[in-house]
Amino acid sequence: MSESQNIEYKESWRDEYLKWICGFANAQGGRIYIGIDDNQQVVGVADTKRLMEDIPNKIVNYLGIVADVNLLHKEGKDYIEIAVQPCNLPIAYHGIYHYRSGSTKQELKGAALQQFLLRKMGHSWDDIENERATLDDIDRQAIDFFLRKAVDAGRMPVDSLNETTEKVLSNLNLIGGEGKLRNAALLLFGKNPAKFFTSVQFRIGRFGRDEADLMFQDVVDGNIIQMTDRVIEVLKSKYLISPVHYEGLQRIEPLEIPEDALRESLFNSIVHKLYTGVHIQMKVYNDRIRLWNPGTLPEGMTIEQLLGDHASQPRNRLIAETFYRAGFIESWGRGIHKIYEGMTKAGLRKPEFINEAGGVTLIIYRPNRIKNDDPLNDPLNDPLNDPLKLSSLEKDILKLIVKDNQSTYDNLAISLSVSSATIKRAFRNLKVNGCIIRKGSKKIGYWMITEKGKSILK
Repeated sequence: MSESQNIEYKESWRDEYLKWICGFANAQGGRIYIGIDDNQQVVGVADTKRLMEDIPNKIVNYLGIVADVNLLHKEGKDYIEIAVQPCNLPIAYHGIYHYRSGSTKQELKGAALQQFLLRKMGHSWDDIENERATLDDIDRQAIDFFLRKAVDAGRMPVDSLNETTEKVLSNLNLIGGEGKLRNAALLLFGKNPAKFFTSVQFRIGRFGRDEADLMFQDVVDGNIIQMTDRVIEVLKSKYLISPVHYEGLQRIEPLEIPEDALRESLFNSIVHKLYTGVHIQMKVYNDRIRLWNPGTLPEGMTIEQLLGDHASQPRNRLIAETFYRAGFIESWGRGIHKIYEGMTKAGLRKPEFINEAGGVTLIIYRPNRIKNDDPLNDPLNDPLNDPLKLSSLEKDILKLIVKDNQSTYDNLAISLSVSSATIKRAFRNLKVNGCIIRKGSKKIGYWMITEKGKSILK
């Protein structure tokens, strides 16, 4: 067998191979063969009697574990098999923790080491007690929001609506034994989670042809129990469209992406995020949405297994439990199926999952495929959509751009007798609503009015 996650070949024994044994013990176990080269050819080892005594003793003395060390024979040559079982406790070699990932040995440091140690001890990062936080850092309005959702979902009793903040947090196991708030409490219900954690953000960007063509962006922050609602609100306001149709006399405006499936995607990204990493990123293109959250798949799980039947394995168990109580997620690992079902029912292309860049990316394909990556052909710029209600100032700006598409902010401010800051705010609104597009650089570029912008001037 070739070298893999569980197999390693060495031509001769060196004490440094105790690092590999340490890595196997900290991961899923494995076997090291001494006396076999990289081509899986048996080259044999000498002095097997000494090695069969030294190797087991060194494993016990330096690593504190017991491994099976077996003497094997092939073609008249001796070689040694060291079979290592996975250990429930973290194992270190000279104070350093090693880990087998794929066919490589990695030295764990920083956040990766913290996550590893917590997992081995049966904890998750959101379970850690925060030394600086107090109940004054908790937003009661966020608690009430959660309680209403949980009661409506039938997962908490009605009388819980009248419980104190401390009681609610205690019932959710968000307060430690000494009365200290856990990380999960601050993420879920904190007045300002960014005060304690630097990566509690959800960033949304609207892109044109590629990642270098950023048109506008938004940052959604605050507590994570209400974050999905805030993200949906921003997406509806400027990133996604809601085509209008009528059923009888009733006006219907469904979001172009099934909202239930979109919410399920957002819930999953927030619950499974690695909060010692960076922020969640959503990139909206003409034809697709790329949603990336930091944090690799659970140990041993592949994308194929993720898409099949699997048990729920939340990275942040307390956060997941609270989202479950709120009725946001299920506890059976069905989130992926719900996303697929929602997209399929709406007649959309099947989403894709990719394990990349230290996280997981979900690609959602937008309806009404656009023939090319030109923002002018974006449905957001379709004049058949609901007309915009622009201010008189914004309409005046459009008229002046028609006359001179290279006008500067300062020139327009003088012409319209307003401040440059006011002009900049108006331009931002015009760009966000797809009325104008900047072509070229800041110095020698020009403004182009879209079909939507032209329709407003008619």
